[in-house]
Amino acid sequence: MVVKRFLGDPYIIGDVYEQSHIRREQTKSSGFETAVPKTYLDHIDQLTDNGWPQLRYLGDWMRVTTAPPKWQLLSPDDKKERASRLKVALLDFRADSVTRHDISTAAQLSDLSSDSPTAYDGLVSRLFVVEDLSCEVIETLGLNLDVDPMFFRGHLSDYIWYHTRAPWIELPDIDFVSRKRSYFHASYSPTRYFRTHKDLSLARMEAGGFNVLRRISRDAIWARGDDIPGSEVGLLRSKISFWVQPRKESSTDPVNAILLVDPSITAGFPLWGGHNDFDVCPSVADKVRAGPHKNSIFEDMIYHLRSMSANDLAMVARDPRMLFQKPLCVVCAEWQTLLQYTNTRLTQLEWEIQDPYLRNVEEDLSTTLDNLHPWRRRFPLYKTIVSEILTKVIRRQEFPFATTNSLCTLEKDFELILDKLNQLHNRAERIMSVVTAVMSIEESKKALGQNRSLARLTYLAVTFVPLSFVSSFFAMNEDVTRLGRTFWIYFAVAIPVTLLALVVVRFSDTFSNIARRLLQSSAPKGQQYQHYDNRHQWRLRGAE
Repeated sequence: MVVKRFLGDPYIIGDVYEQSHIRREQTKSSGFETAVPKTYLDHIDQLTDNGWPQLRYLGDWMRVTTAPPKWQLLSPDDKKERASRLKVALLDFRADSVTRHDISTAAQLSDLSSDSPTAYDGLVSRLFVVEDLSCEVIETLGLNLDVDPMFFRGHLSDYIWYHTRAPWIELPDIDFVSRKRSYFHASYSPTRYFRTHKDLSLARMEAGGFNVLRRISRDAIWARGDDIPGSEVGLLRSKISFWVQPRKESSTDPVNAILLVDPSITAGFPLWGGHNDFDVCPSVADKVRAGPHKNSIFEDMIYHLRSMSANDLAMVARDPRMLFQKPLCVVCAEWQTLLQYTNTRLTQLEWEIQDPYLRNVEEDLSTTLDNLHPWRRRFPLYKTIVSEILTKVIRRQEFPFATTNSLCTLEKDFELILDKLNQLHNRAERIMSVVTAVMSIEESKKALGQNRSLARLTYLAVTFVPLSFVSSFFAMNEDVTRLGRTFWIYFAVAIPVTLLALVVVRFSDTFSNIARRLLQSSAPKGQQYQHYDNRHQWRLRGAE
């Protein structure tokens, strides 16, 4: 029990069928105070008790300041630091410029989020870009902008399946309800390269320090001769979320929106250096601007958002989802990198089947099979995620106060990703069949070798059995003094008998065929004996 508590008992907060232990035992003054009143948390509790039970996890999350199963693993100082964690940038979009305001305190965030955007001349939209979430950020933005709590709830965790007792269950909305919501989420899986296993461990520690729940899966495949011994590739479960503040369709006020992004892993490197920019290469005569920050998702998103053209900004008034187009391009690029990496690993597995030298000395095809299983498990999940992005984000025609769909330009890209995932999934299944067949052939070869070894033992037995028999026969003489005279008789008899036995064993198939022909020639007319099942058995069959 001590070990389980140390690792984090997931049901220490209570299961889904009982009242939350955190809400029951922890009061509002539980060792830390936020800079704003918890009126938004009270609103969440009321919704939890009156028709939205899945918001219970959001309430527990805000009380713990991170994933609720870590409830009793955090010190009061840890909780205070996590609750006040804040990294937000406000982007003001105008027709000819994008202005960035970095927010470092809860007071700044409260002032800017409660300020009416009509006060800014020429303002098209305002976007709050938030890295990680914290209790203060949710309280401030949720209260001042009247954010749907389900928006925050959908961004907290990275679970892909649920136990029957799981209090963190997140059931999907029916399509009729989801069409009314002014937000959506997009999941993806960034890949990072780690030169050593220590770097991977550091990355996992970094992910454990996030307030949102994000984990790194280790890809166990290692290519001999190509990969550095001890190097690793990690697959991170990530998510971005986008929300637009509801308003009247006839309103001309600037659009208020929120973009939630995950914190960045600093250990390791983006696989293959990361994706390229989304613009065509500038001319030689043009000035090359500074590129995106590859080790910060937060800065990368802001870089691409600030590169929106005037036409893009003009589209925001007709469809606020235009603000999500560039972040969705980043998601698309990460999926393409993952597909290329998957293709690389499957190709390496195919080469391992063909050339055993490419495997480690101590490995056999069973290791190849073990490396293939995780990918066969991931492909259905990846296809589901990409399909949801297509159906719930890109192809969603109905969106509050939107007269067009600015995300449809990415539909073809995600269709190609989904098609490639289907191809890779089928390829993995074919590799599985080939590996299984090759393993069966290798097992058959081993069995054949063992049979040959047994045949050699049979020859030895046939050799010594006649010798033993003749020795025993001549040992029946009680006069030992006469045995010397019989040695020549022993060899004269034993050697021919042994040779005869070896000849009979060696040419047993020939003798069987001769016996079969003799039996067939002596059988009555109209009847014949047929060889059956390669075991020298015959059955009498009447001729037609």
